[in-house]
Amino acid sequence: MAAEGGGKEMNEIKTQFTTREGVYKLLTHSEYSRPNRVPFNSQGSNPVKVSFVNVNDQSGNGDRICFNVGRELYFYIYKGVRKAADLSKPIDKRIYKGTQPTCHDFNPLTATAESVSLLVGFSAGQVQLIDPIKKETSKLFNEEINRLTSPSVFFSLSRFVCPSFPQRLIDKTRVTCVRWVPGSESLFLVAHSSGSMYLYNVENTCGTTAPHYQLLKQGENYAVHTCKSKSARNPLLRWTVGEGALNEFAFSPDGKFLACASQDGFLRVFGFDAAELHGTMKSYFGGLLCVCWSPDGRYIVAGGEDDLVTVWSFSDCRVIARGHGHKSWVSVVAFDHCTTSVEDGDPPAEFSGSDEEFHEQVHFGAGRDRANSSHSRLSKRNSTDSRPVSVTYRFGSVGQDTQLCLWDITEDILFPHLPLSRTRTHTNVMGAANNVSNSSSSGNTANSLPSTLPRSNSLPHSSNPGNSIIDSAFIATGVSKFATLSLHDSRKERHEKDHKRNHSMGHISSKSSDKLNQLSSTRTVKADAAKTLGTMLCPRMDEVPLLEPLVCKKIAHERLTVLIFLEDCLVTACQEGFVCTWARPGKGLLSSQNNPANSPSGTVV
Repeated sequence: MAAEGGGKEMNEIKTQFTTREGVYKLLTHSEYSRPNRVPFNSQGSNPVKVSFVNVNDQSGNGDRICFNVGRELYFYIYKGVRKAADLSKPIDKRIYKGTQPTCHDFNPLTATAESVSLLVGFSAGQVQLIDPIKKETSKLFNEEINRLTSPSVFFSLSRFVCPSFPQRLIDKTRVTCVRWVPGSESLFLVAHSSGSMYLYNVENTCGTTAPHYQLLKQGENYAVHTCKSKSARNPLLRWTVGEGALNEFAFSPDGKFLACASQDGFLRVFGFDAAELHGTMKSYFGGLLCVCWSPDGRYIVAGGEDDLVTVWSFSDCRVIARGHGHKSWVSVVAFDHCTTSVEDGDPPAEFSGSDEEFHEQVHFGAGRDRANSSHSRLSKRNSTDSRPVSVTYRFGSVGQDTQLCLWDITEDILFPHLPLSRTRTHTNVMGAANNVSNSSSSGNTANSLPSTLPRSNSLPHSSNPGNSIIDSAFIATGVSKFATLSLHDSRKERHEKDHKRNHSMGHISSKSSDKLNQLSSTRTVKADAAKTLGTMLCPRMDEVPLLEPLVCKKIAHERLTVLIFLEDCLVTACQEGFVCTWARPGKGLLSSQNNPANSPSGTVV
């Protein structure tokens, strides 16, 4: 957790932190930003976002990074922990006029050393398809340009983009999230602050008139419409989800399900092909801002304006835990596929050996065989005649409080109704952190998983998730019923004791818990939201386990907007426009360059 002591120590920017794996260190020479390294004045600007892609370069340096800062969009070779960043040589740089980039996403299926497909969403509602390697702009969606303005004129003028006579006929609100549909080279999904999502095909045009829609599917607080047209045009589908903005969505690792985090505070999980609601969850209060899936697709974590992270079981459709560590809104949540682990049998209470030996034994996603073995052991954990296993899911979160938090979900949280196995005792991170002088989603977690994942309550799905949503008939299935959750006093006491033992950290104090329970009474809560409190949609604070973070460190001056877990590092970014690389234990080849005298402006060491 955060360093304890006086206010000065609490406000100190940390450049390293300790977990049971070892020490994570900030590599100041691997920092990416605008070439002048001047902190960006972020007032009134959209959040800084980061996207990665690997182009399979024969030189072995195939990682590419894209990030937006204000009106600017940058595309660099990402050197990670291997070499220092060279900010003087961006592959591509674009400056937009009249609108700002809000989000972006690479298509990993089409990426090569000569060409990449990058989608960019904008504050005025447009979506642009560009190739930053070829420095070309292929198409513009949701903007009908005046016929007097040709595409070549539109994208010239020294890389400045200045829309002329725009008519946004599909949606005029800010793009909040854009993603390629998994497994497809041409389909992508776009969410807007209007609360609508649109499915596009890059091969289709958007037409010169406003689209007309026909209802295809309707359910509780959502509807799906098709676009009525004699010829193929965009959008193919329009989803309206909840009330208010749709802040973020995320596809499951197998691409079959879609989790949506909305401003109305609801997490809604849909079967993507069937457009059928699988389950819902309500925040403790306020809107949900971010969402992510576990690497095996069994759990979803969401964060938002209640300052909490909430863990939701996909198969049981219920909240299984909440985490309290942030002091303000949670902006990003992400699972660490490299640290998530499954252990057979009765492991020893303590582990002795090197960090590398530890990683060799518990590394999740080291290869297809190991991943399949992990999934098999996870499945056996639910059977009555299986040997006990030890399960740990690691995820992280960053927020507007400028803090990075890391969390572990262990088997006593996942399976409270089953006897605990002898699990490894985790290092006391608080004690280790206080002794330290200074204190990367993954880009695509699905890459480290087998192509077929075990899932519960699966909806029927065709062999091609990318195109079946258009070509095949939608399958109507009933909404899954919510499972019941009862925590008896004796079981709750046992859980608190075991959770404290597994993490070597105390359960959150009753005083802090009482303070959290009083938060809802200090704000005006809508009547419909109040009705959900204490139900399966939104359990009360004392009805589910409450987690404390393993690590909680202040790592920036401005609010944090990015958290991505990569194989050898973590990547974070703040609203000042600095993209930081944190080397995993034993991976920091540039750790010797972490010299305070060489620290760039905006980074405190």
